[in-house]
Amino acid sequence: MPATALDRIPVSPCSSLLGRRVIDARPGDGWISIGFDGKAEFCNTAGFVQGGMLAAMIEGAMGAAVFAMTDGKLYCPAISLTVNFLATAKPGPIICEAEVTQLGKTIAFVEAKLSANDGTLLATATSSARVVETAKAIR
Repeated sequence: MPATALDRIPVSPCSSLLGRRVIDARPGDGWISIGFDGKAEFCNTAGFVQGGMLAAMIEGAMGAAVFAMTDGKLYCPAISLTVNFLATAKPGPIICEAEVTQLGKTIAFVEAKLSANDGTLLATATSSARVVETAKAIR
């Protein structure tokens, strides 16, 4: 796997909680694959990973795609996030693939899909995000 700008910054507490790890990346294409841990502590009373936790995984992967694509120069907090939940998520490994579809001077557009380790498509998402210089966003 190629090195990315994510390798040069500490993992955030939220990303650490979610068990984030970069699986693969093509920074020049704005594409990244990130693994997460669908922990039992993230489950609702029915025993499935809560949708809000899945949305956090998706949003984190989408921001990572922009960060890696710009070699860490841009940080992109979400303006909007639309998630379509397609299947319930059981505890276990979860993979998110995110791709920057357009990067402008003030807005980035990103798409993602979230899958279980067995390939079951759990959710798809789109996001628009504000483009901010990392030096101004991360202190």
